[in-house]
Amino acid sequence: MSQPPVGTRVLIVEDDTIIAMTAEDMLEEVGCKTAAVAGSVAEALARAADTEFDIVLLDLNLRDENSLPVAQHLRDTGKRFIFATGYDGVPADSGFTDAPIISKPYRIEQLAAIIAETLAR
Repeated sequence: MSQPPVGTRVLIVEDDTIIAMTAEDMLEEVGCKTAAVAGSVAEALARAADTEFDIVLLDLNLRDENSLPVAQHLRDTGKRFIFATGYDGVPADSGFTDAPIISKPYRIEQLAAIIAETLAR
């Protein structure tokens, strides 16, 4: 199993508290640290501006909004991110079809591997 570097700081953007807590536990188990957790686009943009992180685990759908504005901000600032979604990827016209995606529900091995692969890019 590919492993991310120990101490990798992950910003979790997830509107479901249980999923966010599960992700935090998984990240800790593979040696990562949760930099912050955000549950909305506004909160994610604020955390992206005021938090030190190496990568973002970005839920595509946050309640009644999508996280594409957050993804665009991250891309514009050169930050790495992984979309997490329970749907069939990102919209074809989003401009993010090349972004890394992990499908929910994901397993710890999948999460560790995609973080390692994305950081190695």
